[in-house]
Amino acid sequence: MYGIIMAMKILGIETSCDETAAAVVENGTVILSNVVVSQIDIFAEYGGVIPEVAARSHLEAIMPVINKALDDASCTWEDIDAIAVTHAPGLLGSLLIGTLTARTLAILHNKPLYAVHHLKSHVYANWLRGDSFAPEFPLLALVISGGHTQILYMRGHNQFEIVGTTHDDAVGECFDKIAKILGLPYPGGPSISKAALKGNPNKYRLPHPKVEGLDFSFSGLKTAVLRAVQKEVNVPISYPSHKLKELLSAEQVNDFAASFQKTAINILCEKLAAAKEEYPDIQSVVIAGGVSANKALRDALPDAFFPNVSLSGDNGAMVAAACFFEIESGVKPTDPYALNIYPRVSIEN
Repeated sequence: MYGIIMAMKILGIETSCDETAAAVVENGTVILSNVVVSQIDIFAEYGGVIPEVAARSHLEAIMPVINKALDDASCTWEDIDAIAVTHAPGLLGSLLIGTLTARTLAILHNKPLYAVHHLKSHVYANWLRGDSFAPEFPLLALVISGGHTQILYMRGHNQFEIVGTTHDDAVGECFDKIAKILGLPYPGGPSISKAALKGNPNKYRLPHPKVEGLDFSFSGLKTAVLRAVQKEVNVPISYPSHKLKELLSAEQVNDFAASFQKTAINILCEKLAAAKEEYPDIQSVVIAGGVSANKALRDALPDAFFPNVSLSGDNGAMVAAACFFEIESGVKPTDPYALNIYPRVSIEN
């Protein structure tokens, strides 16, 4: 069984959205290399990801990124014990580039291939922190990104139960949409965080959507910010949202960013506190996904596990880490001739 190998090296490949990434990780916890080519500069001009452009960019970058990951890790193909690749969820074209590349390399170099769920990878970024502390089971994982907002209950490695999810927008998507209203650049998360540092988080009172249980809803919060901005600049609700930025002062932008960020974080923390009450046996809380890089959120949850900021976004190291613990859990390799992709699929499947 692979779990007993003293030094198992896994090549992780990630192309689910707009980062072309590859990494070599040893025993699920030690990063030997981690290469990420981002397309943020391309899509900042458009205010969001264009799937067809993302796929073409992956096609150009994928093999140079993989070769650099091997070189940085001082590895040849003989040193690699397995290949892991994100196969779900994500953009169709982006997933195709990563999986087709991984399938071809697995066949060419006779390596076992593992298909990894993207959200699992984000959770396992918390095992790549570089310190001696690791999350203990059972645990709660708050997964927060541009496409997902979920609370997961984990009894052990590779055991995922969704106990809370969003009914509409993901929190990261909400950050992006609010940033667009305020005229802040894409991606919205870092832009709002930066503006919020100069704003008053108590300037505008924003509602907390009432959702039963541990579920979320951020669509109402997005609309509440829009209406508050329209009221602040004294225009009717029919006024085009993309023109509001022209009427806002820098101070107003900063105050709205700070007020929105505070409200969004409070909602996340309230739901997480409710989950901890519902599952009193948990030993750890881990935060995962791109929004986990938010400093205000980190300050609000000092006892939770967070990945290193550099690993909060999409990367190959987290894919390799998730693969290692899948292997230790008894997961078998995938047939490289039969591997499929799933743009939308639950982490429980």
